[in-house]
Amino acid sequence: MVDWDRVEELRSKGWDWEKVADDPKVGFHPDASVHDSGRALRGLYHRQRSRQARRGEERKVKAPTKEDKEKAERRWSLVRIGYLVVPIVGLWFLFAYLIPSPVGLIIPAIPYLALILVVVVFLLLYGLFRTTDKRWSKVFRSTVVTGIALGLVLSGVIALGGVLFGCPILPPAAAGTTQPGPGWVSFNVGSWQENGLPTFYFYGATWCPYCSASSWAIWKALSGFGTWSGTYTQYSTEDSIPEMSLARAVLTSSYVSFVASVDTSNATGTFPATANCVQAAYVTAYSGSAIPFVVINGQYVHGSATGGGTLINPSDVQSYTTGAMAQNVSTETGQPWSVVQDQTWWMMAFLAKSCGATSDNLSSQGYYAKWSSATRTNVASDLAQIK
Repeated sequence: MVDWDRVEELRSKGWDWEKVADDPKVGFHPDASVHDSGRALRGLYHRQRSRQARRGEERKVKAPTKEDKEKAERRWSLVRIGYLVVPIVGLWFLFAYLIPSPVGLIIPAIPYLALILVVVVFLLLYGLFRTTDKRWSKVFRSTVVTGIALGLVLSGVIALGGVLFGCPILPPAAAGTTQPGPGWVSFNVGSWQENGLPTFYFYGATWCPYCSASSWAIWKALSGFGTWSGTYTQYSTEDSIPEMSLARAVLTSSYVSFVASVDTSNATGTFPATANCVQAAYVTAYSGSAIPFVVINGQYVHGSATGGGTLINPSDVQSYTTGAMAQNVSTETGQPWSVVQDQTWWMMAFLAKSCGATSDNLSSQGYYAKWSSATRTNVASDLAQIK
C-alpha cells in the first residue's frame, strides 16, 4: 500500500516522480508491465487526490438556501399548525362569546371554547420555544391569514345555520341590564312567544332542591294569570325539599304561555334536554350550566350566568310539608308565603310588563281582578321599578 504521506513529504523536497517511486518507504510496487514507474505513481496520486476531494465535498454541509428554508417552513410543523389553529379557535371563541346564540350553540364560549383556546395557544408557544427556525416568516404570515379567514368562515357558517334553524340572536350575559328584582337581568332582544303569548320558560329537575324550593314561587306567580292542571306535590330526591311539580303541568291562560324543560329521572346531576333551538339558545347563553333557570318573554332572565343563582333558598322551606306549602302559598298566609312572596311578585310584574301593562293601566288588565289586595299593591310597585 502506498504511503501517501511519504509521497507528499518527498515531493515537497523536490524529488521527481521517478525517484519517489523508487523509494522503498513509499511502498509503490507497479505491475511488471509498467515501464515508467514515476509516471504510473503520478497518475495513481492524482486519482487518489481526486477521490479524496470528492469525499470531502460530500462531507461538506451545504448552507440552506432561501428556497430550502421556505420549503422547510411550508412543512406542517407544530408551529405552523399553531399559527393556523389559534386564529380559528380564537375567532370562534370571540364570536361565540359576543353572540352566544347562534354562534355558541354547538360549543359554548365559556368554558369549552376558552379551554380549547388555552390548549392550542400553549401548543403554539411550546412549538415556538422548541424550534430553531425563524419564528415569523412569509409562510407563517400566510398561515395566520388563512387561519383568520377560516375562523371567520366557520363562525359565519355556524351563525347562518343557527338562524336558518330559527335560533334567536342573543347578546352575551354581560350585556344584560340589572333589574331591581333580586337576581333578575333584562336583555334588549325580541320577545319569546308561544301561540302569540309571552312565554314563561322554566328549566329544572325533580332531583334539584333549588328547583323544588323555587317551584312554589313560579306556581303562585303563574296562578295569577291562568289556571293550572297537571300539577302535583312531592319532595326533591336530593335533600327532600317540598316541591310543586311543574314537569307535566299545563297552564290555561289568555295572557301567558308556560313552557318547561324538567328532568324527572331523579338522577342527581342529570339536566333536562331542550326541545328546540330557542330553548337551547337561552340555556346555553344564560343558565351558566345551573338550575333552576327562568326566562320571561325572552327578555327577563334569572340564571347563574347573569348572577341570578336560585329563586328560593331550599333551607328556607325545608322544614315545611308539601301540604303546608301549598296551603299557605295559595292563601298568601303564614311563614311559607313570606319566604316566596317577593320573588312571586317580581315574576308577576315581569309577566304583566310582557303583556303590555304599566303601573298606570295595571288595574284595567283582565288578570288583575283575581289578585289579592297585597299582591296588587306589590306588583304595581315592582312594575313601576322595572327598567
